[in-house]
Amino acid sequence: MSPIRSGRFLFLPSLVCFSLSTAWADQVVLKNGDRVTGSIIKKDGKNLTIKADLFGVVTIAWDQVDQVRADKPVNVVLADGKTVQGTLATANGKIEVATKDTKLSLAPADVGVIRNDDEQKAYERLLKPNWGQLWAGTGSLGFAGTSGNARTLTFSTGVNAARVTNTDKTSLYFNAIKASALVNGKNSETAEAVRGGIGYNHNVKPTLFVNVFNDYEYDKFQNLDLRFVLGGGFGFHATKTERSHLDFLGGIDFNRSSFSTPLTQKSAEFYWGDEYNLKVSGATSLVQSFRMFDDLTNRGSYRVNFDIGASTKVAKWLNWNVSLSDRYLNHPAPGRKTNDFLYTTGLGITFAR
Repeated sequence: MSPIRSGRFLFLPSLVCFSLSTAWADQVVLKNGDRVTGSIIKKDGKNLTIKADLFGVVTIAWDQVDQVRADKPVNVVLADGKTVQGTLATANGKIEVATKDTKLSLAPADVGVIRNDDEQKAYERLLKPNWGQLWAGTGSLGFAGTSGNARTLTFSTGVNAARVTNTDKTSLYFNAIKASALVNGKNSETAEAVRGGIGYNHNVKPTLFVNVFNDYEYDKFQNLDLRFVLGGGFGFHATKTERSHLDFLGGIDFNRSSFSTPLTQKSAEFYWGDEYNLKVSGATSLVQSFRMFDDLTNRGSYRVNFDIGASTKVAKWLNWNVSLSDRYLNHPAPGRKTNDFLYTTGLGITFAR
């Protein structure tokens, strides 16, 4: 067989395969004439997300879409909240949804949400999950030490977990550090602190939520035996995108702090602050939390909690964690400093259920 004929036999199947792949691909034509070919992921709010063959995941403003076609059935939520499944095609300025039983002709504004099968399964999983489902977070455990003229040992651990659904969010955190040193035959503890708590947010409106929390804290070198805080209030979703979440919140809490001096303080507090999550890249995420507590019982007294941490995936379940936790008390126990920092770094695990 001649090289030309053999080349034809190789070229024709390739052309057929390319034509078939193009024929079965979803297509979006914009009002400026640009065309995007790939696989529709979802239409949520004012944007349409499509995984393009050449450019990866692309987000397009829905009001800039002139034509849309999906040959593979997708899930379409109508303006009345009803969900249908079918293929999409644009005709005479309308979007036609062809289901198994009928064909619907809709104005673009009447198409509330579009989801492919994966997005639909993820959405349905959030509707009525069991309490043990949807938990995700990170955990780390660290050791450091020296041996020789001086013997030191430092142990640290941290856990952050959250369960997020369509209507609420439950979060847990725990941080601890313990360090000791042996110098010239004399053994002494150099750090010992434990911080932990639980929080719960429930949406009452798309941008408004109620918030309750319970915090615990022990710090030997602040002479703090136990700080117990229970409070609640309201919050506002200022920003909520796939990459970042920013919430502002405030309310009232009860604070009971017992010190080894000995001293026990009980007071009502007004608190306010923010919570911020940022997905820096596909592998790295950042979490920040700030709380200002103004003492309503002992005027002029206040305290501040500030926490920030970053986590970078180095493997499927392995990550590198860096965290900083600061507790500021403007009227500490006699002889103690106002600020206590707890910072850790090391390898940890990531989990999701």
